[in-house]
Amino acid sequence: MVNALQGVLLACDIPSKEYILRLNEEKSQNEKFLLEELDDTHLFVKAVAVEHLQKKLKEFQERNTYEIPRREHT
Repeated sequence: MVNALQGVLLACDIPSKEYILRLNEEKSQNEKFLLEELDDTHLFVKAVAVEHLQKKLKEFQERNTYEIPRREHT
């Protein structure tokens, strides 16, 4: 018997992948979205979770992006 799962292949850097794995671990068993951890930069996730993950990753990247302080011209 064959089991087929509908999902999306995510390609990401290692810090983003670790963040996604942490998000998945925080979910209850029936809310988990990770179907398979493929390698260091690829995950297979449920298609219904993609929009939520994009939002969370954007927030994560905004919090962890260094911006050069503006200099005041004198």
